[in-house]
Amino acid sequence: MRTGTQHADLATAELETALRGGPFHVALRAAINARGLPLQRVQHHLSRYGVRVGVTSLSYWQQGARRPQRPESLRAVRALEEILQLPDESLIRLLTEAEERSGPERPTGRSYRSLVEASGVLERLLAELESPLDGGLHTLGHHERVRIGARRELLGRESHHIVRAHKDGVDRYVAIHHGDPGCAPERTTVRALENCRTGRVRWHRDTGVLVAELLFDTRLRAGETFLFRYAFEDGTAGASSEYVRGFGFAGGQYALQVHFAENALPVRCHRFTQHSAAAPRSGRQELPLSGRHRSVHLVEPRVRSGIVGIGWDWE
Repeated sequence: MRTGTQHADLATAELETALRGGPFHVALRAAINARGLPLQRVQHHLSRYGVRVGVTSLSYWQQGARRPQRPESLRAVRALEEILQLPDESLIRLLTEAEERSGPERPTGRSYRSLVEASGVLERLLAELESPLDGGLHTLGHHERVRIGARRELLGRESHHIVRAHKDGVDRYVAIHHGDPGCAPERTTVRALENCRTGRVRWHRDTGVLVAELLFDTRLRAGETFLFRYAFEDGTAGASSEYVRGFGFAGGQYALQVHFAENALPVRCHRFTQHSAAAPRSGRQELPLSGRHRSVHLVEPRVRSGIVGIGWDWE
């Protein structure tokens, strides 16, 4: 059995090896382990440097699932060198070497990847609305209809939600929308269609994240169900090639339908799943495009935590 001293010596040796040879994520993980800091504490220290990074992003960085690339993220890496008591430029050097070997990271998923990268932004926006991730509602059914326009852009999406309260006093739902790269969230419109009205709306320009309160005008008791509809009108970005939905918890039925403009039809469509954003995509299945209605769909009878989506190829 290793003593505490032996464990510390081993962690230090692993860190020294990782700092010499990399790769970046191994060195970062070894540094965090050697200092004995949970990610929440690392995030707290970063905030004292004026840098906001979500715990989810830190986790993906040390797993090698994502690399910090944006200016704010690179500021975080330099701050981490001080927080973790590392030599100057040690992590930046490994990160630069990784970029030179593999080139810039390519996006693997529109909405969910944006959610992961912008997790710190999302947390801040939700905090402004005083909304926890678990808003006291379980989803029983969710039918989502996505519209792709004549310029191949994401025109908008409509959601039909059926929920059940699992605590007393729930009177709202916070919807999250992500535009494609280059979108303008400040020009996205939120529409409350049935059994709700729009409350506060917050967005972040650089990441394309928008959150909106949908107010029920009633307070649900635990066990009560509620049905409501809402929509986002977007159309502010370029060509779209997929729509992705992430689920943090297992839940009820989910149906996704993607409808295409008559003069902008893809050559093929498929569905896919992922256990997490870091996992490879699996469960690929070709989807037929209905002729007259120009749409494809998928149905998950009971969703599991993870990711499901529909992708399509243009000519």
